[in-house]
Amino acid sequence: MKVGIPKGTRDFSSETVAKRNYIFNIIKHSFENFGFQPIETPSFENSSTLMGKYGEEGDRLIFKILNSGDYLKKVDDNLLTEKNSQKLISKISEKALRYDLTVPFARYVVQHQNDITFPFKRYQIQPVWRADRPQKGRFREFYQCDADVVGSKSLLQEVEFVQLYDTVFSKLGLNGTTIKINNRKILSGIAEVIGASDKLIDFTVALDKLDKISKEGVVKEMLEKGISEEAIKKVDPLFNFSGSNQDKLSSLKEMLSASEEGLQGVEDLRTVVNMIEEVGLSSASLELDVTLARGLNYYTGAIYEVAAPEGVKMGSIGGGGRYDDLTGIFGLKDVSGVGISFGLDRIYLVMEELGLFETVQLPKPKVLFLNFNEEENILKIKAIKSLRENNIKSELYPDTAASNKQQKKQWKYVTNRAIEFVVTDVDNGAFVLKNMNNGEQTTCSLDELINKVQ
Repeated sequence: MKVGIPKGTRDFSSETVAKRNYIFNIIKHSFENFGFQPIETPSFENSSTLMGKYGEEGDRLIFKILNSGDYLKKVDDNLLTEKNSQKLISKISEKALRYDLTVPFARYVVQHQNDITFPFKRYQIQPVWRADRPQKGRFREFYQCDADVVGSKSLLQEVEFVQLYDTVFSKLGLNGTTIKINNRKILSGIAEVIGASDKLIDFTVALDKLDKISKEGVVKEMLEKGISEEAIKKVDPLFNFSGSNQDKLSSLKEMLSASEEGLQGVEDLRTVVNMIEEVGLSSASLELDVTLARGLNYYTGAIYEVAAPEGVKMGSIGGGGRYDDLTGIFGLKDVSGVGISFGLDRIYLVMEELGLFETVQLPKPKVLFLNFNEEENILKIKAIKSLRENNIKSELYPDTAASNKQQKKQWKYVTNRAIEFVVTDVDNGAFVLKNMNNGEQTTCSLDELINKVQ
């Protein structure tokens, strides 16, 4: 049997897990510092909960789960002969792995609305799955770290999310990130003034690919989706939008003068930009990017995306936006929401490339009791219990060394794990303690041992 794992998934070594936990802990602490509360949802949902919420491209990437048992038993023979995969899927699969954390969160809010105090600020750190083509920074199984607020339409929340991004990336040492921001109302306004309102989704999905497939690729895709050459010419200035955020806002106000919705989007963005300029950011920069669309159907207002520091080749390391009508899909009207997500796996790769994990250490004992004499083990185990009660990480090497060769094996273990203190022997109830940093060796009582290593 050839051993392996599915493409797009990974095993994580102890060192990698320690580094990932370092990121998790900083994000979690920042979430809670901003007042967010933790929740969790199941790894899989009813297919009806997920399908139709991410657009055509997103729906294709949802992992379907086959019904248990003989899933073909109740399928009509004609349907099997027809080989229509879309019709067949609905008969043999009623569950799917979650594609993101936002739609399950919307379902959660609707289902638990009577137990929630609004506005509700939640964070969620769990894995998601996408049937995507694996490549650098893009996996089929990966973690999302989300923070959302539902029950408030205030633009102050959108300002706070910019600050939250800046806080987390500053604490991680990722200085120089760019927080890109746009507004779906602006995109709707542009589609309106160029006469392509009926093609809004096609327009935004294509526009969002500008940094990946260039202007020529975007124009080609728009033409293929039925957007006219005349409409594309009107949108041409967007491909070379430049200047400060205030310059861009002024240009957009002029461009969208005939669209009420577009102008509202400009004013919403102006409020956020002005507040951030007044308050300031620690290490990130805020950039208005009018081509930012993210291609998801449920965004209705602000759209966020975070780019890694200049010089690092990586896709977005965070993103999100406002989704005023998402819970309405599940029957709960007039509950506005806005949220962001941190792309843990990409953040990890960026930090590794920039050498930002130098201070992250693997969990290890501070004190190791060597096992050269089995008769001493009960005394050592009692001592270890006391050390642990004093929050000192400690352990006993499990195998007794009956020869010099086996003793060398224990010393090699000490070296490989870079353990700071070693108890080599017990002499009349006293412990022989060696400091591996300076080679100093002392004989001490248990209380003295605790004081020395704390």
